[in-house]
Amino acid sequence: MKKLILLTLCAGLTLSSCVSKKEFAALQTKQKETEDLLNTATVKLNSCLTEKSAAIVKAEGLEDRLNDLKASNQQLIESSKDLTILTSKGADNLEKSLESLKERDLKITRLQDALSKKDSVTLALVSSLKKEVGMNDQDIQINVEKGVVFISLSDKVLFKSGSYNLSTRANEILGKVATVINGKPDFEALVEGHTDNVPYNGGGVLIDNLDLSAKRATAVVRQLISLGANPSQLIAAGRGEFVPLVPNTSVENKTLNRRTKIYILPKIDQFYEMIESEMKNLEGSPE
Repeated sequence: MKKLILLTLCAGLTLSSCVSKKEFAALQTKQKETEDLLNTATVKLNSCLTEKSAAIVKAEGLEDRLNDLKASNQQLIESSKDLTILTSKGADNLEKSLESLKERDLKITRLQDALSKKDSVTLALVSSLKKEVGMNDQDIQINVEKGVVFISLSDKVLFKSGSYNLSTRANEILGKVATVINGKPDFEALVEGHTDNVPYNGGGVLIDNLDLSAKRATAVVRQLISLGANPSQLIAAGRGEFVPLVPNTSVENKTLNRRTKIYILPKIDQFYEMIESEMKNLEGSPE
């Protein structure tokens, strides 16, 4: 560019000596226009170079982003494959879980059926006892406690105070109980003797209320046997004053606590055999 300007000047000096002032002025004007065009072209060239650099940087950025998108797409494809596998496994597990729940529901239904049978037997037993023993005496109670049928007899009905010898009336009541027990060969009768907390001082072979309650229970069991009950179905137990119905704080409460309870309950081993039988029926039933 400098060479071009020098040549132009030289030419101008040479021509100035050869051309007129008018022509020289025209040449200067032309030269000025040429220089302006050259400057404009230079500015545009620099601008284009700048835009080119920016375009290259942008293209490189877009290429990097494209590569990232390709990598993400590949990861999504792989994840989709893994998800398909997991979904398949999940479906299998869910199906197995549903089968397990179905089987468990069947077992629960079987157990409920077994318990319902037991409850039905219990209700029938209560009705039988109420029919045989009767409910007209406040000293005799027939009820169900935690699924077990029991008869609660006041000591006034069976014994004299501080004694384990049965009264005449006891034979009548226990005879009816023996009839019920005989009609339930698959059941057992647990006889429990209870006292109040007044210390026993009757002397003899008895030491305390625990002895008295046990002796009363065995007296009832012996009487039931003599009235025809199966001895293998009978159990005697003495509880003393340790399981009171109410606090021993009054004469009335002490009277309530002096009692004999006779539980009529299914044999535990037979009950479990019934449950086990239901379970075997379930295992052998078709899906």
